[in-house]
Amino acid sequence: MTGALSADRHSPVMLGEVLAGLAPRDGGIYVDATFGAGGYAQAILEAASCSVIGIDRDPEACRRAGKLVSRYPGRLRIIRGPFGAMVRLLGEIEIDAVDGVAFDLGVSSPQLDTPARGFSFRFNGPLDMRMDPDAGESAADAVNALGEAELASILKTYGEERAARRIARAIVRARTGDRIETTLRLAEIVRAVLPQGRERIDPATRTFQALRIYVNDELGELDRGLAAAERVLRPGARLCVVAFHSLEDRRVKSFLRARTGSRWAPSRHLPEAPATAPAPTFRLIDAGAIKPAAEEIAANPRARSARLRVAERTAAPPWPAPWPASDAGRRAA
Repeated sequence: MTGALSADRHSPVMLGEVLAGLAPRDGGIYVDATFGAGGYAQAILEAASCSVIGIDRDPEACRRAGKLVSRYPGRLRIIRGPFGAMVRLLGEIEIDAVDGVAFDLGVSSPQLDTPARGFSFRFNGPLDMRMDPDAGESAADAVNALGEAELASILKTYGEERAARRIARAIVRARTGDRIETTLRLAEIVRAVLPQGRERIDPATRTFQALRIYVNDELGELDRGLAAAERVLRPGARLCVVAFHSLEDRRVKSFLRARTGSRWAPSRHLPEAPATAPAPTFRLIDAGAIKPAAEEIAANPRARSARLRVAERTAAPPWPAPWPASDAGRRAA
């Protein structure tokens, strides 16, 4: 998630901390797996005489990248596609190993601030929310077709919404007349169920988050992206992941706990690691998540919830997939 400084320059959240984590070096190859407005990519290119591959499934992000590509001839390349397919996408341009991968998870500012994309209830627009507008079902498709129980499960699982059942019931009731087609219509339905209370966030926030995660299979894509990064990072290369809510950060933390071997560290409860556990493929650079500085939060309130985790690739081979079995899935449990 990024915050604009000007029309042609974006400053991603925790840019300095991500650069410190990646430690770009001359001659290196780096992947900006969530290219967006290109903020990380540009900063990496300025930090060292290196090259960057930007990946994004949003065709608008890829289209906007043209100006930045021309600014760094031969050093910046843009690939359209999901970062979960990173191994295949890099293989198609004959790259099988890189020196760093950065993820900036969630929705980007250009997506959030464009009414026609339907990500925000701040504007009236079509209820879409797809990061790739050419793929899959939209949020409108979901709210108008899914049953009450499945809608409630999505809102509870991906939005951690306590009133999930009441909201799902209201959505099903509202769509018996006309289809729910716009962002403001859906927000009105949710607000009628949950009037503004003492919380600082809009009552519709969790519903919109849940539908966005569901429509774009964001947690499943994150699992695939982390596993792909493990395969393309060479020994000594760095992984940097910025997450914006607990569902994402817990998944990243769980992945790194497993891949660093800490999940099976000797203890009175588990004296020895399971014989089947593969060798650790990462070592942590920082023991816990790095949080944004107070100055950054003051300048960009969207940074408040950001958490950065940094790890370095070891020489161990990638873990077989799936190991351990992932609980990710398009459908909520």
